[in-house]
This record gives sequence, C-alpha cells and structure tokens, in this order.
Amino acid sequence: MKQSIMEKAKAWVKNDYFDSASKKEIQDLIDSKDEKELTERFYKDLSFGTGGIRSIIGQGLNRINKYTVRKATQALAETIKNQDPIDGKYKVAISYDNRRFSFDFAKEAAGVFAANGIHSYIYERLNPVPLLSFSVRYHEAHAGVMVTASHNPPEYNGYKVYWSDGAQVTPPNDQNIIKNYYDIKDFSTISHIDFERGLEEGLIHWVGQDVEDAYFKITETNCLRPEFCKEKGKELKIIFTPIHGTGLIPCSRVLNNMGLTNFMVVPDQAEPDENFPTVKSPNPENPEALEKAVSLMEKENADIVFGTDPDTDRLGIALPYKGEIVYPNGNQIGLLMLNYILETKKEKNELPENPYFINTIVTTPLQKVIAEKYGVDTECTLTGFKWICSKIKQIEETEPHRNFVFSTEESFGYMNHSHVRDKDGVASVALMAEIALWYKSKGMNLIDALDEIYEKFGYSKENLLCLNYYGKEGAEKINRIMERFRETIKEKFQDEPIESIEDYEKGELYNFKTRSSQKFDFPSSNVLCYNLNSKARICIRPSGTEPKIKFYIMISENMGTLEEKKKSAENRIEKILEFIKNQAELA
Repeated sequence: MKQSIMEKAKAWVKNDYFDSASKKEIQDLIDSKDEKELTERFYKDLSFGTGGIRSIIGQGLNRINKYTVRKATQALAETIKNQDPIDGKYKVAISYDNRRFSFDFAKEAAGVFAANGIHSYIYERLNPVPLLSFSVRYHEAHAGVMVTASHNPPEYNGYKVYWSDGAQVTPPNDQNIIKNYYDIKDFSTISHIDFERGLEEGLIHWVGQDVEDAYFKITETNCLRPEFCKEKGKELKIIFTPIHGTGLIPCSRVLNNMGLTNFMVVPDQAEPDENFPTVKSPNPENPEALEKAVSLMEKENADIVFGTDPDTDRLGIALPYKGEIVYPNGNQIGLLMLNYILETKKEKNELPENPYFINTIVTTPLQKVIAEKYGVDTECTLTGFKWICSKIKQIEETEPHRNFVFSTEESFGYMNHSHVRDKDGVASVALMAEIALWYKSKGMNLIDALDEIYEKFGYSKENLLCLNYYGKEGAEKINRIMERFRETIKEKFQDEPIESIEDYEKGELYNFKTRSSQKFDFPSSNVLCYNLNSKARICIRPSGTEPKIKFYIMISENMGTLEEKKKSAENRIEKILEFIKNQAELA
C-alpha cells in the first residue's frame, strides 16, 4: 500500500537509524503543518540521475543528507564489487569542494566504501573536479566520487560519480548503479563504519602533494608557447576569482608555473566559503558573479578577468572593449581556444596525424567549420562532458590511430588534454591566459580575435534561455513544455520553415523536405533540436541537474558586412526568444 506524504514523514521520525537532529528537523515541519515543504521532501526518493545525486541540503527522502549520500555510495559499492579487483583491491578516489557538508559527505562515502571492503583515496584538502578525475586514473581506481553541486546556489550539494577511466559514469554502469540505488528500501541495511576506523584499518588513505604535483607536471606540458609565456608573461595583467570555491591554489599555481605571474585575486572571494556571501550564485557563466572581479579590473587597469566555479571545472571571462565590459559566452571561448590550438600546432608543425576534436549537439556549428579548415575531424555527442569523454574512450579502444586535440561544450567547459576526463577549469585558465597574452602581443584583445575568426570562417551568434521551475509543480511544467514543442511545433518555428527535427528521445531525425525519417546512433535523451531552412538551430532540453529547461539558439549569418551580420543575428534571436517564451507560457 502506497504511503502518504505524512506517513513517510512520520516514519522518518520514528526510524532509530536517523540521528536526533535529523528526526527533529522533520518533526518540526510536522508540528508546524508545513505541508508544502513536507511534500517537497517526501513526495519521492531523491533521484539518482545518470551522473549522481544533487539537491537542496536537508533531511528527508528527497534531500541530500548523510543518509542519502550513504545510499548512493552503497549502490556504487555494489556495482564496483561486480568488477574484477585490481592488484587484489577494489579502489575509489574521492574529492570534495567547499560547500556545506562536502567534507562530511566525502567521509560518509569513505565509511561506506570501507565497510564494503573498498579502499578509498581521499584528498587531504579540498580539490577540484580535474584533480578528482586525475586521481582516479593515477590510482587506477574502479570509480571516483566528487562531492559538489558545481555552480548551484549555496543551499545545494551533490555527489558526482566517475568510472575507472576518470570520466563521469555512463551506460551500462550508470544504469547498474541506479538499479542498486532504487533497490535499497531500508537505510539500516547500508554498510557503514566510522571514518577514523577506516583509516586505522588501512581501508581509507589520504592523498597528498605527490598526486597534485603529478597533475601540475602534466598540465605544464600543455602550454603551446612556453618560452613566449616565460618571456612575456608579466605583460598580461589578470584578475582572478575562484568565487569562494576550490580554484585559488590550483589556478594560482598553474599561472605562476607558466610565468604569467602578473595576476591579482579578488580579496573577499579568494578563500573557500560555503555561503558564497558575495554572489547570488557562484556561476561564472553569469556576469553578476564576476562583478567584484570586473570592478577590480577597472580599478587596476587590468586586461582580463577569469572566474571559476566552486568545483573549478568551468571558466568564465570578462574584458574591456571600446568602453564597455564584454562577457564572451562559452561558445566564443571555445572558438578562441580551438582556433588558437589548431593555428599554433599547425604553425609549429605539431598537429598530430589523424587529429579529432569533440563538441556537443548544442555547441556552435562554427567550430566544425574551423576544424575542417585545419584538417581536423569533428565528433559530436550529447550535452555534457560525460558523453565527450565516453567518446574519447571509445575512440582510444577502437581507433587508436586517431589523436585527441580538444573538446568543448557551450556551458563554459573545456578540455585541452586527455590526462583528465572531465572539463578542466585549471587547464582552461592556463590556456586562456596564454591566448590573451598572445593576442595582446599583437596589439589585439580577445574580442578583436573573435572578429578575426568571424571574418575568416563566417559569423555565428548563440543565445541560451533558461526557464526555472521549482519542485514537483515545476517538474510537471517542464514536462508539459517539452510535450508542447514535441507535439505542436512541426512545420514552422515561429515564422521560419523547419528543415528537419532531431528527436533524441526517439533517436530519430525527420526531414521535412524529403518527408522521411532516419535513425541516428545516440543514447536516448529528452532533447529536441530544430534545424531551420535559414541554417538556424534551436535545441531544447531539461537540465539533468537543476530545476530548469534550456533553449539553445544558434544563428549563422553569411550575407553583408560583419556588423550587418551581427545586427541581423541579434534581431532574429530576439524574435525566436519571444516565440519560445510564449510557447512556454501556453504549456
């Protein structure tokens, strides 16, 4: 018999497995008759998505707390134990950021692994995503855990799962973990020992400076013009903000190692702070999160701002241009990186044989144009670095003669080396600093560099619209929006004829010119992409980690001067945005 919300809440309070503080938090909600909050906490179990769990911190079945972390860890442990041991051991790497309870949750996970006979290798201090991925590979671990909610607001935390290649977990392993997770009906069946006992028994191991040093040794080799950086590095004045996250130590170290020592850190955003007190959300994709850094840049007459998110896998930038502050989007940063890497390697005759680069179905098509001009193959995946890195693994195993060059996605994630298998904000800071320095030496900044790319390869403009809908009602609204677009927007998008629709849930492309459909080989995902006759592209997808639905708009312009192309693209995007918002309201 299905339990009601109140029955689930009362069962939590009566369960002796939960500590007194946990039970009191729920009892207080019962006493205050806060039905809405009780519903949010108990209308479902916290979902284990394809990458892990992420939620508001709190007690209850649909919140992240030490008990749901234990549950996720037990599910992962059961999956690991179905693999073969390595050197007689099962091993997991663990890292954590500075969010509320991140270190506590990391230790809870290590305690569950230890109780299951699995060795944990946990950093002595907080470290970002790239160093977790590196640690998985360094220790030849079966899996990895990163305790972070990335760039979500302070009330969130999360638990990201990585597999033995250092990439976020993908099928079939994610499905096995998910099955094990939902099979756990009783928290008291979860194996767990205290962290200190795990250390004493030799099942939990601290990871120290040696692993960090190994990461930075590899990162230094990614510098494309090391002598130039050492010689000219001080000429670029940088303002850096880790936005209270994990980025201060690793990003400072990588810049110093390269010789780009002329940088300042935003003082009141330098140290880790779980409350992120100076920003609404610690997301460097948003200009508001870079306000303090921009203010310092203007005061110090610096050249550029770099900002990283709490787990330092994303990089956002800002710079002055013609009296204004400009914030290049993730597509533009990816364009600059790709063009610089290929141009430099070609010039130095260092482009490997059979090179390839990877982006996603929602990344600007202009990147493929650039890659083709340099003789580099483009691979395209679903959104997310888990799919990008899965593609790298597949190519390594089936086509070892091909050589990875670069990967990027529009959401401010980039990877210019394959020693880690997730977006690397530390390496991205290093690469963008080198690029900014290179163009400064030519009397240009990054906006000049982008215009040079547009003149050479064609113009594209992208826009991202995120609509937020919270809780149970929000999830239902997002489903209705997807259904409305899937069922009613078929011949025309706004006033523009549709050439084809890609439905990644069905795994099917329908061509309106030929009135025919064809299957394509992508994992099933709730994504819908419209290709218009005008060569515009619009993709729609619910976020897998946040309560929002995303609309990606990509416009290509080929007629007129560069300024005319920019104006035309802007006008077209405005009309498309208005159409999307109207459709969302009707859903």
